[in-house]
Amino acid sequence: MKPESLQRSVMWAHRCFRRLGVMLLSALFLAGSAHAQGSPQLNLERTLLMAGMHRLDVQVAQTPSQHQIGLMWRKDMPPHEGMLFVFEHATTQCFWMRNTLIPLTAAFLEDDGTIVNLADMKPQSDESHCSAKPVRYVLEMNQGWFAKRQIKPGFKLGGAIFNKRPG
Repeated sequence: MKPESLQRSVMWAHRCFRRLGVMLLSALFLAGSAHAQGSPQLNLERTLLMAGMHRLDVQVAQTPSQHQIGLMWRKDMPPHEGMLFVFEHATTQCFWMRNTLIPLTAAFLEDDGTIVNLADMKPQSDESHCSAKPVRYVLEMNQGWFAKRQIKPGFKLGGAIFNKRPG
């Protein structure tokens, strides 16, 4: 084999191995992402909310990725638990239930914790449920939790998080 041919063959083999390595790393990354995305987020920061005499232990979703995952892939949720979505600015918030396995009710909340409106949401649905006006907070609870306790729009939830001033 001529030296030029050998050099071209070595360069070709090097490029192939490099491409194979990139493809292998990409496949591992995607597989890891798919696994991570298929798992519920259970270790978010928590806060205590009060709904009259009812204490709620809620996870706090604060970042866009935490918002996006929300309560996806949860098979159940204890009755006194939920998830509070905190947004930087008050805007019309819309929620859907893709990859969410349990029926939920979303409470759209003013800065002081007052419920603006409630929306019952069906599992694994892309139907959009929106706040009646701009809000910074949305609380998701098991469907029926608010109704069972006769909690309706205008009811004010308590919690230290509602005492913080928007930045």
